[in-house]
Amino acid sequence: MEKMNHAFEKMKMLVGMDVDDEESAVENDSNSFAFIDDFNRQCTLTTKQRLYGFAICFSVGIFCTLLSLLVFFNPIKFGITFTFGNLLSLGSTAFLIGPKRQVTMMLDPARIYATAIYLASMIIALFSALYVHNKLLTLLALILEFGALIWYSLSYIPFARSMVSKIMLACFDTEF
Repeated sequence: MEKMNHAFEKMKMLVGMDVDDEESAVENDSNSFAFIDDFNRQCTLTTKQRLYGFAICFSVGIFCTLLSLLVFFNPIKFGITFTFGNLLSLGSTAFLIGPKRQVTMMLDPARIYATAIYLASMIIALFSALYVHNKLLTLLALILEFGALIWYSLSYIPFARSMVSKIMLACFDTEF
């Protein structure tokens, strides 16, 4: 982490920004989010710029997700474009609320498991599509990714998860 902060200070000097010794000491004391805190301070965008960034990133993400439907019968290409679209859509919200708050909200105890499953399924889908080239594994990872995306998205809506759980139990609770 120290090397990253040192490199960031060198970049500041190259661009012509002043490097405060006090700021560097504070950053070295709090190693957990020092880089993200500094990144947040340097990336101050106007409201208009944030909305443009969100709209562009979200639009490209939705476009990639919809584009993946054209190659649905080739699970490897489908997995790559679908996962890339999800990553762009997920990253677009960082323009609105900031990257540090985005990560903090994703690691909230209410959605930590959904976040972990969602990110793991994206990694598995990309790994199985790019490295293993296994269509069945890619398709299973994409199904898991889609389900995790829905469950993760529902965590932001109050009582949505409990409502969906009750509906699913009512639909599938049959006696033979």
